[in-house]
Amino acid sequence: MIRSNDISLPTASRQWHARVWYLSWPMILANLAIPLVSAVDTAVMGRLPDARYLGAVAMGGAVMNALYWMAGFLRMSATGLTAQALGAGDRAELGAAAVRGAAAAVVLGVLLVIGQGPLLRLVLWLFQASHEVEVLAGGYLGIRIWGAPALLLYLVALGVLFGLQRMRAALVISLVLNLTNAGLDLLFVVGFGWGVNGVAAGTVISEWLAASVGLIAANRALTQHGRQWPDAPRVFNRRRLTQLFNISANLVVRTFMVQLPFLLVAVLGASLGDVVLAANAVLLLFLQVTAYGLDGFAHAAETLAGYAYGKRDPKGLRQASSYSAAWAGLLAGLFSAGYWLLGEWLIGLVTVLPDVRTAAAAYLPWMAALPLACVWAFMLDGIFIGATRTAEMRNAMFIATAVYLLTLWLSFAPLGNHGVWLSMLTFMAARSVALGLMYPRLVRQAGD
Repeated sequence: MIRSNDISLPTASRQWHARVWYLSWPMILANLAIPLVSAVDTAVMGRLPDARYLGAVAMGGAVMNALYWMAGFLRMSATGLTAQALGAGDRAELGAAAVRGAAAAVVLGVLLVIGQGPLLRLVLWLFQASHEVEVLAGGYLGIRIWGAPALLLYLVALGVLFGLQRMRAALVISLVLNLTNAGLDLLFVVGFGWGVNGVAAGTVISEWLAASVGLIAANRALTQHGRQWPDAPRVFNRRRLTQLFNISANLVVRTFMVQLPFLLVAVLGASLGDVVLAANAVLLLFLQVTAYGLDGFAHAAETLAGYAYGKRDPKGLRQASSYSAAWAGLLAGLFSAGYWLLGEWLIGLVTVLPDVRTAAAAYLPWMAALPLACVWAFMLDGIFIGATRTAEMRNAMFIATAVYLLTLWLSFAPLGNHGVWLSMLTFMAARSVALGLMYPRLVRQAGD
């Protein structure tokens, strides 16, 4: 039986399996909340009798997901720094790290709201979709952006809870986000007939509610772990701020490169027509669900690796990595089998449009292969995040992005949308190889 306040590393194999699963299953469900926000938006629009509604939400959702993934450094740095402070027994730094993360979230969220005009113009220029889709997407983004500060605070709260191994609390606030969004989407679109704007409004309201609940839960968990609220000199300590800046800068660069292939799936799909754009939106939804599901085990490795790294325990770091990877590999196999056997049925759950369903089904073999290629990249990401070794992550991503762009350049003209998905598969495999080559050095550093 595992207690929620048991944060020490296991010693026996059976205990490791139990701990990884205990930490992972709430995180899998919690992680699914973020893509499921866009999933519900996409599914509701997929019920309307025109592909342009689905295409508009696909454009807007792709942009907002890209922004929030790039801001994922807030969650990742909060998890790594919190886990390391916990492992080192530094209760004062627990509170300071949380306050720094929350302050960064507020500043970045406000900047996004202020800069929404240029952002919208950039999006419309990038996608070059039909005029009808652009108008609808512009309205969607104009509303969604007001939820930016809230979702960024939610990410910080989630990161703190992950770092403290309080996974069930993270699950609760994620369910608040997801269930509220689903209910308001149905109310505003089906009930009130607000269309695309109703979907956006429901999402913004759910994001602010989830942020409020998340901050309360994070504060309660920190209090239970004996955190000390820091004074201003502690929060704005130059060395700590420099550390946070370096971690964040590396993660922003890394995450931009992670998001580039996802954004280009939507952009290049738009260049091939509204039907392909909508089909890629459905497939991206599947890939996002896969990514967040597999990240449940990556987050378990993240918090356990961060704790081991803070304790300077290389053996614990190796064990956290191997046991988490075993479970993640099993889940990746299940995702692949599910897309291969049930892919057309799953597409039908998202959209009733025959052209979109037919187009999406043609690319299901890529969806079946992707989980097996990306699981190792996600796992190694989690391990390096927990150790806050973000320079290595950035460098590995440079290599993977170069491989991706070369593959896309060679394959898009002859293969069209198949070339887009081939390039995505190559990108994930290159990430895995690059980080895998850097992993042995990370283990050695844990003992220094």
